[in-house]
Amino acid sequence: MSTVSLTRRVTFSAVHRYRRPEWNDAKNEEVFGHLSLTRDHAHEYTCDVTVSGAIDETTGMVLNLRDLDRALRSEVLDRFDHKNLNNDVAEFADGKQIPTCENIARLVGASVQRAIGTAVTVSSVTVAENPMLSATWRADG
Repeated sequence: MSTVSLTRRVTFSAVHRYRRPEWNDAKNEEVFGHLSLTRDHAHEYTCDVTVSGAIDETTGMVLNLRDLDRALRSEVLDRFDHKNLNNDVAEFADGKQIPTCENIARLVGASVQRAIGTAVTVSSVTVAENPMLSATWRADG
């Protein structure tokens, strides 16, 4: 059976900082550079979520766009837009994970997959914080 991929892009604004709270300033600067010591900085993120599956012969769709948009609203926009990722997102709060593009993409992949169920697969998520830096998470498989 063949599969088709469908990609939807959303954008969100957020601030973040790379810093491990258990490390001193010198260690944070050594690992993360000057951005660990400055205040939080903002980005206009671009997030591309790709789902893959068989085309439904009745609807002609891999996944109803309303369902994908609903998942992206709840799992990306409501969680990240106009937020401080270090403070407002549980997975990044209290020094749990660093809010890198890599970690954001992985988190989005897992949470959107839970939201849409198992009829289709979230096959990749690309998160870009600017035109020169992005990370792509791909589902194992």
